[in-house]
Amino acid sequence: MARSRVAILIMGVVLWCCLTTPAKAEYMKYKDPKQPIPVRIQDLLDRMTLEEKIGQMVQIERKVASADVMKEYFIGSVLSGGGSVPAPQASAETWINMVNDFQRGSLSTRLGIPMIYGIDSVHGNNNVYKATIFPHNIGLGASRDPELVNKIGAATALETRATGIPYAFAPCIAVCRDPRWGRCYESYSEDPQIVKDMTDIIPGLQGNIPTDSPKGVPFVAGKNNVVACSKHYVGDGGTTKGINENNTVIDWQGLLSIHMPAYHTSIMKGVSTVMISYSSWNGIKMHANRELITGFLKNTLGFKGFVISDWEGLDRITYPPHANYSYSIQAGIHAGIDMVMVPYNYKEFIDGLTFHVKNNVIPMSRIDDAVRRILRVKFVMGLFENPLADNSLVDQLGSQEHRELAREAVRKSLVLLKNGQSLNRPLLPLPKKTSKILVAGSHADNLGYQCGG
Repeated sequence: MARSRVAILIMGVVLWCCLTTPAKAEYMKYKDPKQPIPVRIQDLLDRMTLEEKIGQMVQIERKVASADVMKEYFIGSVLSGGGSVPAPQASAETWINMVNDFQRGSLSTRLGIPMIYGIDSVHGNNNVYKATIFPHNIGLGASRDPELVNKIGAATALETRATGIPYAFAPCIAVCRDPRWGRCYESYSEDPQIVKDMTDIIPGLQGNIPTDSPKGVPFVAGKNNVVACSKHYVGDGGTTKGINENNTVIDWQGLLSIHMPAYHTSIMKGVSTVMISYSSWNGIKMHANRELITGFLKNTLGFKGFVISDWEGLDRITYPPHANYSYSIQAGIHAGIDMVMVPYNYKEFIDGLTFHVKNNVIPMSRIDDAVRRILRVKFVMGLFENPLADNSLVDQLGSQEHRELAREAVRKSLVLLKNGQSLNRPLLPLPKKTSKILVAGSHADNLGYQCGG
C-alpha cells in the first residue's frame, strides 16, 4: 500500500514537471537577424494568411489608426498627411508616443510584423513644430550643389527619426517643364541632369550604399537614417500646359531622356520606395500603367523595393474619382502597385482586394510579389530588430547645426533676377549707411512663400 502511494506520488511529480516545464519555443527564421534577408522573407511569407498579406499592402492615415485597428486588420503602414499632427505644436516625444502606440498594436498580432510610419519630410521634417525648414527643391536645384543636398538629406533623416518616424516621402524628382505647374517648386530643375545630380539627397536620407550592394536592392544604413521615396513616377512635371495631375504627352524617347534618368540614378543609389504619379502618360493613368511600373521600373530597371500609390491614387484612376473602386483596385494592383495609400476607407480596399484574389481576378503571385517587396524594405531597415522608437534623437529636432545648414542652403539657393533699373544703376549692394529698407508684398512676411512653396 505504501509502495503504491509512493509510486502514485512519483508519477504525479513527473506529470507536474512535464506540465509546468515550458515547451521550447518554435524557431522562426524570420525573427533571426543572422539569417539572410531572402530566407527571412520567405519564411515569413510562408506563414502568412491572405488576410495578413493584404494588410501589409495597406497604408492608412493616422486619424483612422489605432492600436486596435493595427491589430485587427494587420495594417502594414501608417502616414501623416499634410498638416496631420497628433496635437497642435506637438513635441518630438508626443510624436514618438503616438507612433509607438500604433506599433504596439502591430507587434501584438500573431506574427508581430512591425508597421512602417511615413511622412512628407520634403524640405526638412516640415509637418513638425520647431523642425528645421530647408528651401524647397527649386531653391536647392538653383544651388547646383549636390554635396549640400546630401547634407540636408542627412539632417532631415535625423529630424524625422527624432519624432519616431522612419520613412520620408522624399525626394520629389519631377522635371518641371512648364512653370505654370502649381507644384513646380517641388522640382529641382527643368534640366534632367540637375535633377539627376540632386538625387545625392538619397544617400543623405538612407546612408551611403555599400559598393558591393546588388543593383536595385533597397538600402538603409541604420537608426539615424530613413527609408526614402523617389516620386512621382513618372512624368509629373511634364503635363500639358502644366495642369496638375494631367496628361504628359511625349514619345518614349522623350520620356526616357527627360523624366526617367533620375529614377535610374535613384535605384543605383539604393532608394527603397517609389511613389506613382497622379498624372497620365499619353492618356494612360500612371497608377494603372503596368508597362511602366512592372515592365520598366521593376523588370528593366531592376527595382527591388516597394512601389507605393499616392494619396487616394487608386480612386483617381477613374473620373470622377472612386466611381468604380473595384475596377481601380484591380487596375492598380495589376499594374504593380505594392502598397496603397488608401488612406481612410481601408475596409473597402481590403474587402475589394480580398474578393479579387479569391475570385482569381488578381493572382496570389501578384500579392506575394507586393508583400515580398514590403518585407524586404522592413528587414533591410532593421525594423524587426528595432520596431519601437526612443527619445535618443529628440535633441536633433531644430538643432543649431541644422539651422546653420539651412542658412547656408538659403545663401546658396537665392537667385538675383534683376539688379536695379539698368546695368548702370545697380541697386545691390546696398549702401552700408542705409537708414531704412522697405520689404513689401504678399511674400514679404510669409514662411510658406519664403520657403519656396
